[in-house]
Amino acid sequence: MAASGSSRKVRLDRLVELARMYRGLNRTQLSERLGRDPSKLVPESGNPKLDFVAGIADTLDWRLGDVAESIWDGPPEADPAGRSFAELDAAAHAAHRAGDARGMLALSETMRKVATEPAERAAAANRESGAYDLLGRYTKSLEALRRGLAEPAIRPDTRLMLEANLANAHYALWNLPEARAIAGGLVQELEERQTRTRIERVGRAFALYVRGNSIRRELAGAPESRVAELATRARRDLIESVTCYRGLAEEFGDPSYDAVAETCRAGELECGCALGLKSPLEAATAVMAKLEEVTDPDSFPAGDALESYGWWAIVGCNMALRHLAGHDLHRTMAICTNKAFEIAERLDNWSIRERAFTMERFRRERVTEETGFEPDWLLDAEDVRLLAGTMGRFPSFRDTGWRILESARIFGGSEEAR
Repeated sequence: MAASGSSRKVRLDRLVELARMYRGLNRTQLSERLGRDPSKLVPESGNPKLDFVAGIADTLDWRLGDVAESIWDGPPEADPAGRSFAELDAAAHAAHRAGDARGMLALSETMRKVATEPAERAAAANRESGAYDLLGRYTKSLEALRRGLAEPAIRPDTRLMLEANLANAHYALWNLPEARAIAGGLVQELEERQTRTRIERVGRAFALYVRGNSIRRELAGAPESRVAELATRARRDLIESVTCYRGLAEEFGDPSYDAVAETCRAGELECGCALGLKSPLEAATAVMAKLEEVTDPDSFPAGDALESYGWWAIVGCNMALRHLAGHDLHRTMAICTNKAFEIAERLDNWSIRERAFTMERFRRERVTEETGFEPDWLLDAEDVRLLAGTMGRFPSFRDTGWRILESARIFGGSEEAR
């Protein structure tokens, strides 16, 4: 919830005093550092200019976003319906199932307000991270998860969920060593346990999924001497994850488990192709056949199953880039990137968007290498909006996003721009 003008001014006053004490300055010295009149250091409106916020951040050695959040984010309100923590948690879970990210985020904020013990604060942080995950704001998800894990005396099941989701957030952001290490630690821990509750089984399957896919992603930049080793390790994890998820789906009748298993199968196919277990054309044909099952994503139910097809399309791009050339490369990538964009739009899935934009850029670079001519890339206002959103969510994508914008023709509105 955004803070009111009066509460923002109170927050600004506190930040200014904190900055002054941190640097050992008096108010006049701090005003000089910030380029402000000492009598008007804090604006009466409570709405500081960007240079003031940046100056406070530099003085405190904080990130700019942390200062902005401290100024503008007010405390969450108590639940007007008077629901208990357990009732709010159940409502947040239902919102997650329905894909209602905004509703889930509001509920998690209220959960944090009514939480009375560390275990509840940790559970609220986990729900908050899930909401940010749905919104594609993975850095915010990481922050929530770290806050939850910092709570003492967390219940084992809650800690398991927090750590598994932390590994996945790192994976989404392409922090592959971190994702692999956290997921690997969970796999080892869960394999050493004697009990096998449902949540432990799901946690192990998910950790194998994250570790296997993190290693698979490392194939893109690996030297040829390491490809076989990485592909073998990734394939082993993904095959085991498929087995785990299939068993869970059969036992509990939850189709989302089958959907994740299908995503793992796509990754296993990519690894098998890298190992020579399937020829590149055989693998590409398998991907094309899979994508034929979802000819119109808009008429396909939104959910985990449709997302799995999006990852099949991205795997098709990966294999084409690594193993195909000429007509086969461009045909496969054109079909796969187009399908990935359609599915990302249907699901509002930012991770698939990031991969689709990146793959399309790689395809166009390959065309330029082969022909000596750079193909036109036309972007309309909606394309630019999505590109900007992707750049904001994935720091590692920003260079790619700027290169796309610099090379594209942008049209829409009253004028065209290069």
